Amino acid sequence: MGRRILIVLHQERSSPGRVGQALVRRGCDLDIRRPALGDPLPADMAAHDAAVIFGGPMSANDDLPFIKAETDWIGIPLKEEKPFLGICLGGQMMARHLGARVYSHPQDRVEAGYYPIRPTAEGRHLFDDPQHVYQWHQQGFDLPSGAVQLAEGDDFPVQAMRYGKAAYGLQFHPELTTPMMDAWLEFGKERLVRPGAQPAEMHRQGRAAHDAALRNWLERFLGHWLPPERD
Repeated sequence: MGRRILIVLHQERSSPGRVGQALVRRGCDLDIRRPALGDPLPADMAAHDAAVIFGGPMSANDDLPFIKAETDWIGIPLKEEKPFLGICLGGQMMARHLGARVYSHPQDRVEAGYYPIRPTAEGRHLFDDPQHVYQWHQQGFDLPSGAVQLAEGDDFPVQAMRYGKAAYGLQFHPELTTPMMDAWLEFGKERLVRPGAQPAEMHRQGRAAHDAALRNWLERFLGHWLPPERD
């Protein structure tokens, strides 16, 4: 029986995308829940081997019951030292849970498109230098006390972090598939006129240039985050 991974999504049509596909290829069973639509979160990690909280259009600062519930719940995998991965909003929730600030850029800049990030000294074993990743966010997070920064960017300096042995927060979107990008460009096109955002054509050009490397990176990262079980 494969490992069971808790997948937390935030909208009815949201998908775990390429991350979910890669986990399934590894023999994992995905337990998909949407607390924003009323699904409960488990009281502990006894029935799950790892957890991933994905992104969404809401803010980790929003005063919404499911935002508070998910942010508080992150303490469970952290306490049990089970592998946890927060992507974009999920990473921001992790930062907030650990007492760090989630903030908008002082010049209201956003990141929407492909942008370079760079590994820190602690992140050189995980990230290329530089590495172009897909971004879709208007807020970032500070590095929490006790966390290790793994990658950095320009407008939003903290791009990847680790807390403890097995909890990671990413600001970018390694789960992105082509249909997901097409949907975001259509339904979120108002974001593309914000300062710092790239026009739609640059998103598609960036995907052609960087997606193969990102696909390979995700396989390496997931192998590090959730290494194969030993017999």
